[in-house]
Amino acid sequence: MLLVLEYPKCSTCKKALGWLKENGVEFEDRHIVEQNPTVEELTEWYHKSGLELKKFFNTSGNLYKELGLKDKLPSMSDQEKLELLATNGMLVKRPLVVGDDFVLVGFKPEQWEKLKA
Repeated sequence: MLLVLEYPKCSTCKKALGWLKENGVEFEDRHIVEQNPTVEELTEWYHKSGLELKKFFNTSGNLYKELGLKDKLPSMSDQEKLELLATNGMLVKRPLVVGDDFVLVGFKPEQWEKLKA
């Protein structure tokens, strides 16, 4: 079963959940702010994703901008970035889809096609 971390007020998350339902994909829904991902979860998902860690940050979010992370991230270690992400779900790019052997960050329907299988 897929785990989908999302924020209910996020329009992209709403579209993504709608897409999953329309395509008959079963998933477990998790509110990314009420149940913020832990450092351990984020570390596992980051390694499973094959993506650079910056992709896990919600770069268009207000908190990202308020904290000036555009300038701070380049000098931070991966561990520091993971610990920062674990402090607040609003820093994490969403929706975040976690499967047995993959992680999808953000909603790109063409990447999500494999979920229908």
